[in-house]
Amino acid sequence: MPKKRYDWIDEAKRVFSVERPTHFTNYEHCEECNEHDQTLINSTIDGIGLEELGNPGWDPICFCSPDGKKYFMPSFVRLSLETIDGDFYFSQLLFHLESDAPEYALALSCNNEQRRFIQSFIEYMILCHPEELTSNSCECDALRVHAVWSDA
Repeated sequence: MPKKRYDWIDEAKRVFSVERPTHFTNYEHCEECNEHDQTLINSTIDGIGLEELGNPGWDPICFCSPDGKKYFMPSFVRLSLETIDGDFYFSQLLFHLESDAPEYALALSCNNEQRRFIQSFIEYMILCHPEELTSNSCECDALRVHAVWSDA
């Protein structure tokens, strides 16, 4: 019997099956936070895409709470896989996985299974897509973020 291909997206949905936050940002802080909050409120795990998340200069996840990031983690995994040969969202995901340094609130708010999943996904990308990491200048980022999540 053929071995079933590991489904990163389904596993991310299982591991990060968390309650949807009422708000994703500090929406009362300013107009920009409110706009990013509305973008995330109006999005779904399966529907959010590069239109909402693909511009590093206008990325609602930069303002998102750890709970919001955990809620959308399956989306980040999906986008990372869907864009391997294109816009390469994975480099943006790496940024979000360590953007709250040195406190690492996201990593510390995850349970052991969630941290192990992220470690494994980064490791998969390092081992199975090294050329893409190199061509997008994020191989060092991937190794560093993997180490952070391994130590969390």
